[in-house]
Amino acid sequence: MKDEYEFSEIYKRFEIEGEYVSCERYGEGHINDTFRLTVAHGGREVHYILQRINHRLFTDVEKLMHNIELVTECCKESVLARGGDPLRECLTIIRTRNNKTFYFDGANYFRMYVFIEGATTHQSVRNPRDFYESAVAFGNFAKLLAKFDASQLYEILPNFHNTKVRYANFLRAEEQDVCGRKAEVQKEIDWVIAHGELCGKLVDKIDSGEIPLRVTHNDTKLNNVMLDDATGKGIAVIDLDTVMPGTLCYDFGDSIRFGCSSGAEDEPDLSKVHFCLDLYETYLQGYLSAVGGAILQTEREMLPWGAVLMTYECGMRFLTDYLEGDVYFRTHREKHNLDRARTQFKLVDEMLAAFDKMLAAAKL
Repeated sequence: MKDEYEFSEIYKRFEIEGEYVSCERYGEGHINDTFRLTVAHGGREVHYILQRINHRLFTDVEKLMHNIELVTECCKESVLARGGDPLRECLTIIRTRNNKTFYFDGANYFRMYVFIEGATTHQSVRNPRDFYESAVAFGNFAKLLAKFDASQLYEILPNFHNTKVRYANFLRAEEQDVCGRKAEVQKEIDWVIAHGELCGKLVDKIDSGEIPLRVTHNDTKLNNVMLDDATGKGIAVIDLDTVMPGTLCYDFGDSIRFGCSSGAEDEPDLSKVHFCLDLYETYLQGYLSAVGGAILQTEREMLPWGAVLMTYECGMRFLTDYLEGDVYFRTHREKHNLDRARTQFKLVDEMLAAFDKMLAAAKL
């Protein structure tokens, strides 16, 4: 990656003051290269987040940063309107000296954010309180952006949560069977097809206007929430690369998919995988307490379907990738994607069995 001399030149391209001290890798992200930049200014050390954007995945950096700029500006205005501190409660872009949101050095794209001091992200849920606070943070994120016109955003990853498109891709992979794996997973294929009527539950309601188009984060895991070091409270949502138009149900549902399983996403022993209704209720409580009146009743009643759909869709994507030869998701062992698919299908079965309770909790 970049050496210190180059970092000491790159930082000069951004609108910050101070003398370069260091730039070290920071966090555990796998998509972009993230660093903590330290400069000396006014007799103290000041930190910033410097990132090299993965332009092989995010091929249109202009559109990517367009989305992030609009969303962060809206969050800032909303935080200020309620008397909060936008430097701590949302991401703040540091512009370049020629007033752009990123710097291109001829080979790589860089961006810079204000560093949020006194807060930390965690890779896993340490206790139910962490999960609750992540729900509060994402509910607050939705509330801050409640009046934002999501049609202004580009689809950075087109059809990312269009379950109908994902289903069509699955059927094509099943028909083509390029790796000759179809016969061994016929049970799983039959399961996906048997639940195919689920695919339109959310996209059809967006298309019809029954639920509104909103800003969605699309990666609502705990490690994208800054938790205050002193209080443990969720204070800010980070990693906005996948903000796109969608429905709140996508973000809520993916949090439930990932956080309400008793087992790992790739657990091969399905007896260890169960849907945890108590954690669902914990997250739901935190989310609704934060989003407040910014969510419509029609959206609220669709939140449980978000959990089912995001889990179904993810499992279907894992199975599709297995049929296609493991070309999208990184695998570390034989049948890794198949194990992942099976855990998701098990969770869907248990969610549907508990659906009346999930719905009743959402309606309260």
